[in-house]
Amino acid sequence: MTALQSTAAIRAVDLAFAWPKQKPLYSDVSFELYPGQKLLITGPSGCGKSTLLNLLAGVVEPSSGSIWIHEENIHGLSASAKDQLRGEQMGFIFQQFNLLPYLSVRDNILLPAHLFAKRQAAALAQFGSLDHALRYYMNHLGLSTDLENQAAHRLSIGQQQRVAAARAFMGKPSIVIADEPTSALDEANQTQLLKLFFALANEQQTALLMVSHDPRLSPYFDRQLQLAEVSSS
Repeated sequence: MTALQSTAAIRAVDLAFAWPKQKPLYSDVSFELYPGQKLLITGPSGCGKSTLLNLLAGVVEPSSGSIWIHEENIHGLSASAKDQLRGEQMGFIFQQFNLLPYLSVRDNILLPAHLFAKRQAAALAQFGSLDHALRYYMNHLGLSTDLENQAAHRLSIGQQQRVAAARAFMGKPSIVIADEPTSALDEANQTQLLKLFFALANEQQTALLMVSHDPRLSPYFDRQLQLAEVSSS
């Protein structure tokens, strides 16, 4: 393990979760994810994949167990402290992208740098200016610079996915969490986009955690967690 990998970006210990008056989605979920590693979470619909992402982001509290982000236990943090932790340490690629539809591509991608000083400082340290950072991510993810001032709602599905990815990686978050980010793509475009994600994660030493119902993606990842197996154990 390298010096960069000496501290886990995410450490989940004995996680259990159940919605009120329902059977547990899972119990005893434990894993560690280090900088630069890629983890795929799979399982059928309803097994709790997206719920696990919400647990790791501190949006939902586990029934039991603990979650550590860079050796900080997020249980008991105030709501504002969790918001700050998410904004500074995590980038998100949502299944529905969650772009601000009437903002430009530029404004959507730069949003984390405008909202969080730590993300802006990281972008400036890496690229010298936000303009250079913007164009780097657009070029890296195959977005034409002609789209910079285009409103997000006028983009194709594939373009929206790439804008969402650029926004997630902006400002070198230590963790990127992706919820079914390639589900709307055919296999060839899915593979191409994954390779772009992985190249950015490797370059920035980002821990990449992705949810998918498609087990065919597993060869592209360092590790896999199958929630259906965990649920039935």
